[in-house]
Amino acid sequence: MNTDQFLAKSQLKPIDKASFTWQTPSNIALVKYWGKSNPQIPKNASISFTLHNCHTITTVDFARKPHSELDLESEKVVTFNLFFEGKQKDDFKPKIAEFFKRIQTYCPYIFEYKMTINSENSFPHSSGIASSASGLSAIAMCLMSLEKELCAELSTEFIHKKASFLARLGSGSASRSIEGPLVVWGEHSEIEGSSDLFGVQFPYKVHSVFENYQDVILLVDTGEKQVSSTVGHKLMINHPFAENRFKQANENLGTMSKILQEGNIKDFISLVESEALTLHAMMMTSNPYFILMKPNTLEIINKIWEYRSAENSAICFTLDAGANVHVLFPEREKEKVNEFIKNELALYCDNNQYLCDQVGVGAKMLLNERY
Repeated sequence: MNTDQFLAKSQLKPIDKASFTWQTPSNIALVKYWGKSNPQIPKNASISFTLHNCHTITTVDFARKPHSELDLESEKVVTFNLFFEGKQKDDFKPKIAEFFKRIQTYCPYIFEYKMTINSENSFPHSSGIASSASGLSAIAMCLMSLEKELCAELSTEFIHKKASFLARLGSGSASRSIEGPLVVWGEHSEIEGSSDLFGVQFPYKVHSVFENYQDVILLVDTGEKQVSSTVGHKLMINHPFAENRFKQANENLGTMSKILQEGNIKDFISLVESEALTLHAMMMTSNPYFILMKPNTLEIINKIWEYRSAENSAICFTLDAGANVHVLFPEREKEKVNEFIKNELALYCDNNQYLCDQVGVGAKMLLNERY
């Protein structure tokens, strides 16, 4: 794997101050990845819908350190403060510090600046939406905006590729939050340009039925997960079904590629739901085993199945590593399905909470200021 392409140029033109704000989305995987090796390399390829409304907005203010501090080569440290929704969040800092440690080879300029990071989500924290995906991808885009100022020759294509590469080192799924509407992460023989190092836009023409696809996220449980995704991934190392699962996922991605191009909605439903349940089956058969679904998760799944049969609908569900349910359906069914969700499925949500979303296009710059 060639990571040298992501090393920063040795000759960078320094600037004293800059501020960048990016809005980057979460995403929901259709074919899941569960299991990875260092450094953040997936055991199988995955594909996701990029979301539109569920996003993180992050501002990073960069202030160059005084020369007296820069001269202390033996004491190189990454200096940053972190604020989440207006409040200092020191408990978030270890994860971000680890992220900076992983990327320092590729972004050595981070030692030269004091950074102030301000982030906010458009969705409730710990709501089961991939906030690490949107959060880390936003920081990565801010870093690449700085790198662009330091080295003006960088192309947009390279910036997106390196941002995905960097984001992956903080959170694997964050590699899929730079672009959209469909992103593949993980090397796959049937996906041109795919890589374990970064996400790529699905490279083939997608059938019109999947345009503006809808995703309503039902917030069944807004509490902290009993087992983190990081721990869950590690449990795949000695999992008795791991190798078969990795093979199955890669085969499913090949099948999903054809489905997306041909527009076979029935096969889409079957594969997406099977992937969701297989993900949770891996959790329930690991050692130690655990269950992240809640009783209301199952109630919602059964209600969706009943509705789909009765209404001849294309509605289906998928799950992340949590209890909440993503309800997926074509735009043509939006009005009718939203009524069904409001009248019947919201009852199973924590305080009747749910979020209406749809497929989006990726990261968006909101502010670029150089002083």
